[in-house]
Amino acid sequence: MAPPEKAGHRPVVMAASRLELNLVRLLCRCEAMAAEKRDPDEWRLEKYVGALEDMLQALKTQVSKPASEVINEYSRKVDFLKGMLQAEKLTSSSEKALANQFLAPGRVPTTARERVPATKTVHLQSRARYTGEMRSELLGMDTAKEPGLDVRKRTGVAGQVDEKQSAAELDLVLQRHQNLQEKLAEEMLGLARSLKTNTLAAQSVIKKDNQTLSHSLKMADQNLEKLKTESERLEQHTQKSVNWLLWAMLIIVCFIFISMILFIRIMPKLK
Repeated sequence: MAPPEKAGHRPVVMAASRLELNLVRLLCRCEAMAAEKRDPDEWRLEKYVGALEDMLQALKTQVSKPASEVINEYSRKVDFLKGMLQAEKLTSSSEKALANQFLAPGRVPTTARERVPATKTVHLQSRARYTGEMRSELLGMDTAKEPGLDVRKRTGVAGQVDEKQSAAELDLVLQRHQNLQEKLAEEMLGLARSLKTNTLAAQSVIKKDNQTLSHSLKMADQNLEKLKTESERLEQHTQKSVNWLLWAMLIIVCFIFISMILFIRIMPKLK
């Protein structure tokens, strides 16, 4: 009966490894598509990322699933691709840059041929692209609508001076924007630290309260045991005292009865 048991366990392992292999292949395909320049109407990458989420959930429920570090890395890359697609749907380039800044790319390459994780490369490319779009918006460079007008504006010495001033103003705006982002990040970090401190303090108070409650419960149990013992002793003592009183009363009644009989017999003789 041993061979059938081995044959019964083998398909589970093969299914789990095949699912992980398919997930890695689709993940490499999505990373390659994200690194390429795509049309706005491109829909395949979004569908592929949705399929990645389903495969990842199925992989987490497998009996012979990979290590938790590997699954966390897969989740990190899938979340990055999903966040990148959501950032591309935003209207303003500044919003895209801000959303892209909070994305966390993968830390480990997907395949052995990669020296740097592909998601990190995609993150740097999208960051540079959104920065260029912000620069174009702030400089008023609308090359898609009026390319000839932009060329005429930058002809001559006056145009070069305006371009330098605009570049300086752009650098100042970008610097302010970066400082604002750093300030927001510091505030968020401070809030996280404050929340962690409050959580630890609350945990300490709850731990002390639990210790006090446990001590009170122990004392209550001890007092209950002592009360039971004293109640038993009092009950025994009460029973003993009642027995002695009953015997004493019986003896007194018998003595009185005998005395009355003797008194009745003696009294007629005296007469």
